[in-house]
Amino acid sequence: MGSTTTLFRQGAALVALMALMTAGAHHASGAGAGAWCAAAGAVALAFFLGVSWARHRQIRRLTAEIDEVLHGGRSVGFSSCREGDVAILTNELGKMVARLARAGEQLAHEKSALADALADVSHQIRTPLTAVGLMLPGIEAADDPVRRKRAVCELEALLDRVAWLVTTLLKIAKVDAGAMPLNMRTVTVASVARRAVEPLAMTADLHDVALVMDVDESAVFEGDARWTAEAIENIVKNCMEHTPAGGTVSVRVREDALATSIVVSDTGPGIAPEDLPHLFERFYRGRGQGAGETAEEAALRAPGGFGIGLALAQALVSAQGGTLRAANGEQGGARFTVSFPKLVV
Repeated sequence: MGSTTTLFRQGAALVALMALMTAGAHHASGAGAGAWCAAAGAVALAFFLGVSWARHRQIRRLTAEIDEVLHGGRSVGFSSCREGDVAILTNELGKMVARLARAGEQLAHEKSALADALADVSHQIRTPLTAVGLMLPGIEAADDPVRRKRAVCELEALLDRVAWLVTTLLKIAKVDAGAMPLNMRTVTVASVARRAVEPLAMTADLHDVALVMDVDESAVFEGDARWTAEAIENIVKNCMEHTPAGGTVSVRVREDALATSIVVSDTGPGIAPEDLPHLFERFYRGRGQGAGETAEEAALRAPGGFGIGLALAQALVSAQGGTLRAANGEQGGARFTVSFPKLVV
């Protein structure tokens, strides 16, 4: 309504101007000149009104389509306007609607992923909490101090697992949200590797697994030393859990003109082919058995973890621009390669 009122106001102003020009021409040059000016003014006014009315119809049509997009929640193709500034506006509105549609699809996908993640987290936390609830009455009723102490130690271990799970999930959530603070600087890889392996030395001794370090002391990369050490620690821990007693877990560091690599390998049964595509998925725990390993042996050495250690490692490495790959070694066992490229093409 406002656009129509403005249109008629502009037309009235143009009519008044044409009348003034006609009167001036008639006074100056006679009736012939005045009639010519009146005819020219009428043609100009008709052209102006036609163009303005066509533009008004285009804008009104655009308004209706935009309203349909906003209230109908579906994409509309703006293709009726072909020329002029209205066509430019139409093109930009089309881009905006397409972008909004993509954003809506992405939000729907993220919402679904968040719902799945919350369901997984709920399941993973509920299992140890249920065990805690079942253990408490037994601890309260236990008369034997040795039995009670053993039960309390098991309870502490369960609570430690829950605390570790929550902490790890928070770290992964920060990486996903881009809120993980990274202190990017030149890092000596040897120091990072030792920092990662040091907390696992006692565990390796208890499991009779040898930790072998073969590092290039001069190798460096651009990254965060703390988060890289945590990623390597999770990888080494995973290898230790899948290496039988008397086996070896090796950490090797290499540097060339293209990248700095950290290779963690073990002498275990290796990774089952059906597990390789899913190895870095959250809450995925390998269901297959390694080459040459029986189902009974796979069940005995299967870890009781949550299946998020490798997912966290990949998230931490990817956040620094690196890559983490898994494969089976030529001589058997699993091999994980962390690479930080030196050149970005």
